[in-house]
Amino acid sequence: MAQFIKTPIRYALLCHALVIGFASALMQLPVHAQDLKDPTRPPNSLSPSREGLQEPSDPVLQSVLIAPNRKLAIIDGQTVKLYAKFGDQTLVRITETSVVLKRGSQLQTLNLHPDFSKKLIQSTAPSK
Repeated sequence: MAQFIKTPIRYALLCHALVIGFASALMQLPVHAQDLKDPTRPPNSLSPSREGLQEPSDPVLQSVLIAPNRKLAIIDGQTVKLYAKFGDQTLVRITETSVVLKRGSQLQTLNLHPDFSKKLIQSTAPSK
């Protein structure tokens, strides 16, 4: 063995063989990647539990886009153009905070923020 290592070419071949053998042995080991959490996801304490929740039966308005040359709404993850069909309904109006869907003679209004409503506050200041 000592005579085999004395020549530089044979020494280089032995080193390459050892490196390739070591690398192939490392490839056989299982790799466990660390689970990365989504930094934009809210903490578990803020997100509601999915247990016992039912999916809403009404469509949900997620976003609106109003530009000079087009109007779009994203309803249940689906992009819908003004006067286009969403299921069996037609999108007939888009505002900054709501859309109106029409099915036959029935109108359904979807709000971007259904939990918030604007209230008109009348001044009670005495008039002169």
